[in-house]
Amino acid sequence: MARTRDGGDTARHDPALTVTRDALSAVFREEAGKLAASVTRILGDFDAAEEVVQDALLAAWRQWPRDGIPDRPGAWLWTVARRRAIDLLRRDVRFRELTCAASFPVSQADEDDRLMLIFTCCHPALWRGAQVALTLRTVCGLGPAEIARAFLASETAIIQRLTRARRKIATAGIPYRVPAADELGPRLSGVLAVIYLLFNEGYLCSANAAQRRDLTDDAEWLAALLARLMPAEPEALGLLALIRLHRARAAARFDAEGRLVLLRHQDRAQWDHAEIAAAANLVVRAARLRRPGPYQLQAAIVACHAEAASWETTDWMQILLLYDALLSHLPSPVTRLHRTIALAQVLGPQAGLDAADALAGDLDRFYLFHATRAAFLRELGRTAQARQADERALGLTANPAERALLEQRLA
Repeated sequence: MARTRDGGDTARHDPALTVTRDALSAVFREEAGKLAASVTRILGDFDAAEEVVQDALLAAWRQWPRDGIPDRPGAWLWTVARRRAIDLLRRDVRFRELTCAASFPVSQADEDDRLMLIFTCCHPALWRGAQVALTLRTVCGLGPAEIARAFLASETAIIQRLTRARRKIATAGIPYRVPAADELGPRLSGVLAVIYLLFNEGYLCSANAAQRRDLTDDAEWLAALLARLMPAEPEALGLLALIRLHRARAAARFDAEGRLVLLRHQDRAQWDHAEIAAAANLVVRAARLRRPGPYQLQAAIVACHAEAASWETTDWMQILLLYDALLSHLPSPVTRLHRTIALAQVLGPQAGLDAADALAGDLDRFYLFHATRAAFLRELGRTAQARQADERALGLTANPAERALLEQRLA
């Protein structure tokens, strides 16, 4: 909302024009990462930069609902942050030099600053949970309470996690930069893994809730940011396509009672086919760069499902070939388990069951392994064994949507 005046601030007199918290949150998410990156570059201190950014956001939180969001919210935030940064720099012997640097407007800062910030938050010296928390805090601008709610942890635990991560960055001298060319591959894979983990946790939570749309929103935003900042990285495009393809089908994933609906039974008319087409184009863009990777291949598999008119008309042979290619990049038992579903569609349920049974040693504690076996057994008419497999699956998942689906089968 732009600031408008007619003898005073319109927003003060008309409650309908008051800035909502949702609008503020959207602006903060877009601007906080830019601001944090620019201030970190100037101050050279992760903790000090976050303090400056939080002061600026708090000032906006108090003033914007009253006056309206400025026409240039980034510039407004930067003005406040710059004043606070100068106060901090007065205590530093480098004050003259850094004050000069701090006078540059945020709009002129190199956009790579945010890329540097993402790589710093996802440095391999930090454990994965700390990487996720620090990314949400610094790049997405979420508060400790929001992060705690997202991951079903206490706010105290999240604050401690963030404090340890910042301390590690400082004591280990972790550089604030994009990795060199010979480091980029493994470092980029870590960044992508953090975003993918965030999306998976939101798309189908591990416990207590069917899905968390706020986490999927943040994961898609981060993936889009990374793809925009690194347009020549096919895996960044692949991850963005993968997330958008899944989200385009989200409306059909649960029934009116909140129960999970399997892909073969979903109402495809509820899918966002325009979004599916746009995401499929991202897959094509990534493929043209001729550097295949696991996120691109997973996106291609989901695109095959999403573009099919029905379960029966799906190009299962193409999906099976894509899984074979994916195994060369991601040779995990879970990948092999997903492949058994395509194999069963091509060669029959017995072939799928045989391939699944070969994974028992690795996946016996994984609910989806038993649920998949149950589906094959049911197709083969072995209903008693199918029921046993579903009961085993039910005992291995805490997700309410998954439990409801299994209980429905057993009923």
